Amino acid sequence: MGTLPAESVLLSEAAGRTLAAALTAPGDLPGFARGTMDGFAVRARDTFGASETSPTYLELAGEVAMGVASDFSLAAGQCARIGTGGMLPVGADAVVMVEHTRSVSATTVEVSRPSAPGTHTMGPQDDAAAGELLLPVGQRLRPQDVGLLAALGVGRVDVVRKPRVGILSTGDEVVALEANPGPGQVRDVNRYTLAAQVRDAGGEPVPLGLVPDDEEAIRGAATDSLGRCDLTLLSGGSSVGVRDLTARVFLSFPGAELLVHGVAVAPGKPFLWVRTPYGHLLGLPGQVTSCMVTFHLFVEPVLERMLGRPARSFCRFYRRNARLTRNLPSVHGREEYARVQFVADGEGWLAEPLFGASGLLKTLRRADGLVRVPVNVEGFEAGAMVEVLVFP
Repeated sequence: MGTLPAESVLLSEAAGRTLAAALTAPGDLPGFARGTMDGFAVRARDTFGASETSPTYLELAGEVAMGVASDFSLAAGQCARIGTGGMLPVGADAVVMVEHTRSVSATTVEVSRPSAPGTHTMGPQDDAAAGELLLPVGQRLRPQDVGLLAALGVGRVDVVRKPRVGILSTGDEVVALEANPGPGQVRDVNRYTLAAQVRDAGGEPVPLGLVPDDEEAIRGAATDSLGRCDLTLLSGGSSVGVRDLTARVFLSFPGAELLVHGVAVAPGKPFLWVRTPYGHLLGLPGQVTSCMVTFHLFVEPVLERMLGRPARSFCRFYRRNARLTRNLPSVHGREEYARVQFVADGEGWLAEPLFGASGLLKTLRRADGLVRVPVNVEGFEAGAMVEVLVFP
């Protein structure tokens, strides 16, 4: 499984996309020395020793107009009025904040604080130097990255094409969002949660609808997805018999290879992964919490690889240490991801476990993140410091 091909997009559409080629600065940025505070441009050495009780007096040589180069330079003992972002006149190497000055007359400025060279200024190459590597291959473009490219005049960028991810839901008890569920029926939740997760991870979801627990129906839907998408996610079929049916269908494709059939993870045990010459087929649990956890654990790293990013589990989660409010038991022999809710106690963060079946939406909605309990650990005691994988 390699990185998908590149495409060129407008900078206005590039946020969140993954760079297909490294970007270097086409020129210096900002390209000129500028002030970063309102005040007076000065020669720093002319202000040495200035204080409230023994100020320095400078001659006002002029005012810097915004957006143009000054038509004057500073000589010894001179200063120039300047606004934030203005270009420093020749001879100036610092800016004294207006708060530390006082106009004595139309031509004299009192300075009550010294400035070192470079104070409240930005050099011509402070943001970027021509030819400097700015963003590496595989960088996910953040708003600040987009801003930097705009400042450099980069209007288009080469990014990795978004992985197209087919999303199928199975289960005779599952009905469409618009339906009124009858006894024993539930709406198709996973279609929407998975689509949101795919978008967050940089992919393009392709909803392919509901499929009954029928071998030919599943095969037809999977065939359609393999022809249209880079990756296929089929959620549902949590019972053993239906899981075996899904595995049989997936493995019926020519050249199919079984990679994973069940994992020692809770929630998320019934996970299926089959590789075919036409694309990868992944079977996810039907219970929404199990489905979401297996996506983060196993599907997101696959998308990262397709996008050319470093693949690592829970890559988009950030970590926060917190102390458990109560015991968090776990079954020896499996890795468990427990839902927790943050509580602030004034001295740090507390993590309150949220117990409940993997099909409960309430605990998932209330949860701020997950605590990983390693495979050979039988839980944590109340008061233990744990690392919380905070939901993006």
